[in-house]
Amino acid sequence: MALALFSGTQAPLAHESERTRVTLQLQSNGRFTLDVTNDPLWLLLRLETFAGGSVPPKITPEQRDQRLAQLTGVFADRIVLFVDAHEVRASTVEYIPPSVPPAALGSSAPSAAFRLTGAMPRDATRLRWLYGLVADPYPLDVRQPDGSSTVEWIQGANWSDVIDLSRSFARPTRTDIALQYLWLGYTHILPKGLDHILFVLGIFLLSPHWKTMLLQVTAFTVAHSITLGLSIYGVVSLPSRVVEPLIALSIAYVAIENLVTRELKPWRLALVFVFGLLHGLGFAGVLSGLGLPRHEFLTALLTFNLGVEAGQLTIIAAALLVTAPFMKKGWYRQRVVIPASVMIAAVGVYWTVTRLLS
Repeated sequence: MALALFSGTQAPLAHESERTRVTLQLQSNGRFTLDVTNDPLWLLLRLETFAGGSVPPKITPEQRDQRLAQLTGVFADRIVLFVDAHEVRASTVEYIPPSVPPAALGSSAPSAAFRLTGAMPRDATRLRWLYGLVADPYPLDVRQPDGSSTVEWIQGANWSDVIDLSRSFARPTRTDIALQYLWLGYTHILPKGLDHILFVLGIFLLSPHWKTMLLQVTAFTVAHSITLGLSIYGVVSLPSRVVEPLIALSIAYVAIENLVTRELKPWRLALVFVFGLLHGLGFAGVLSGLGLPRHEFLTALLTFNLGVEAGQLTIIAAALLVTAPFMKKGWYRQRVVIPASVMIAAVGVYWTVTRLLS
C-alpha cells in the first residue's frame, strides 16, 4: 500500500493533462493545415529533452514562446502523417503562442499550437497518424473540404486507426459520444487521478460502516457534479493556481482527521461537500481541455461525470476487497487506518506545498 500511495508524488499537479488537441483540415486544392495544441510549458519541457537542452527553473512566458519558436523542426520530427503507405511532410511549421492571457482563462491554463501546412498526395484515400510526445488520450479531428468531420480518440503515443479519406465522414452517434466520454471520465480517475484516488481512500478509511461511507461519497459526488456543470457552462470559474493547492489540502485534511476521530462529524460532511466543489472545478479544467462536441454537449458532460463516478466506485470496491477480511479485527485501525492515513496526509501536504510554490 505504501508503494501505491507514494508512486505519484513526483507529479505535483493534480490535473497535469497535456490538453492535446489535433485538427487536420483538408482543403479542396489538395493542401492541408494541421494544428496541434498543447500546454506551452509542457511542450517546452518535452521538446527540450529531444533538443538536448533544459528549461530554466524560472522562465517568463516571452522566453518560453521564443524558445518554442526555435524548436519547430524538433516538433515536426515528433509527428507522422502516413498517407497511402507514404509519409507526408509539412512544407511549413509555425509556432502560435497563447492568444489569451492566463488570468482571463479562469481555471484553464493557456494553450499554444504548432501549425503545419503542406500538400496531400493526389486522390489520397488512407490516413494514419502518430504523435510521439503525448501519454494522455487526445482527440484527432479530421475535417474534409465538404465540412464533414470525424474525431478519433488516440491513446497517447499510439498510432491512429486507418482513416478513410475517400468519402465524407458520418456524424458520430449519441451512443458513440456517450461511450467515448464515459471512458474518458473513468480513465481520468483510474489510472490517472491519483489525487482523487487518495481523497476517496481518505473518505473510505474514516469508518468501515456503510452509512458513514455513503454519506461522504454522496456529498462529494453531488458537490463535484454541481461545479463541473456550472464551470463547463461558464457560470463558475477559479484559476488552477488556486484550485490545485486546495485540492491537495483537501486530501491532507481528510487523512489527518482520520487520525483523531472514528466518527462522521457534521463539520466533516460539510467540508467533504466543499472539497467536492473544488474537485469539480478540477474535473472541469480537464474536460474543457479535452473539448466537448457541440451537437451532443450535454451527453458528453453527463457521461464524463458518470465515468468519474464509476472510477470512484471502483476505488471503493477495490479498497473493500482488500480490507474487508480485517475490518473487524482489533488491530485494524492501528495497523491499516492510521498508517494509510499518515501516508495520504504526507502526500497531500507535499502536493500543497509544491503547488503553492510552482
